[in-house]
Amino acid sequence: MKRLATSMTRFHKGMSLVELMVAMVISLFLSAGIFTMFLMSSSNVTTTGQFNQIQESGRIAFAIMERDISQLGFMGDLTGTDFIVGVNTTVDAPIAATDCIGAGLNNASLPNNQPAHFRRLWGYENGVSTQSLACLLNGVRDKTDVLQIKRFIGPSVAAGDSNGYYVSATSSQAIFFNNGTPSANLTNARIWEYQHHVYFIDNDANGIPVLSRKTLTENGMGNDEQLVEGIENMRILYGFDNDGDSTPDSYMPADSVTSLMWDNEGFQRLVALKMYLLIRSVQPDNSYTNDVQYQLGDKVINAPNDNFRRKVMSTTIVLENPVLIRS
Repeated sequence: MKRLATSMTRFHKGMSLVELMVAMVISLFLSAGIFTMFLMSSSNVTTTGQFNQIQESGRIAFAIMERDISQLGFMGDLTGTDFIVGVNTTVDAPIAATDCIGAGLNNASLPNNQPAHFRRLWGYENGVSTQSLACLLNGVRDKTDVLQIKRFIGPSVAAGDSNGYYVSATSSQAIFFNNGTPSANLTNARIWEYQHHVYFIDNDANGIPVLSRKTLTENGMGNDEQLVEGIENMRILYGFDNDGDSTPDSYMPADSVTSLMWDNEGFQRLVALKMYLLIRSVQPDNSYTNDVQYQLGDKVINAPNDNFRRKVMSTTIVLENPVLIRS
């Protein structure tokens, strides 16, 4: 009986110190592996989430601008014809408040009586070009492109209102108005909403870069809209057709476009725009350092060496109404 008791005691004894230490070491290795897998999974989730945000921001930005820019130059039945105040154009209500007046003799929101073509398009690189929009003197990010476009919005409407500018137009006459009713009733005229947009890049209150837009309203160009977060830089190359086949023969930055080309007084037609966006994540990732150099068309962006992920996206926008003055 004594031997049996001793045997039973040995059978139920606890772990030895060596066994306990081995078990602890194995547990530490398992815990370290699980923790490493968790960190890797968390990092992958952050990376994937930021790239999804970047991709979506770029997609939305292009969708907004492409719909707008592709219709550049659409002026109803007057498409392709210049606006000449006092001849075929009347402006009932000049803008008395803030306006965005670009370079050239006739480049305000509404046509004026200067002996020059009314510019439907103009652009420049902020901080680099010698000319700029006075309405954007503050806030625009340095070395980013600014784009100014004007057009009618289709379809035509039954009547205007006092919330914006409209145009009553035939194939030979146009009246710009904003009080709901034009000063004269043109025979067989249609009424169109008139649009003047300026796209630019600035920062929001938290320092995040944003694609923004100024829009013409009844109070002028004082209405600013912040459209898409994370758009850090915009580069635009203008595609001109030199031989009449409606295909761009060359793309050039705004500084290479001459005054004659902006005013459509040369033989070239503007038929397309090639746009590049540098999109940045909204939040930094301290585990990541961005040492990548980016190419936006003809422009190089040096490595930022910060903690934000970025991506370049591009698109070519073909104009449905190539800028062409028939007269």
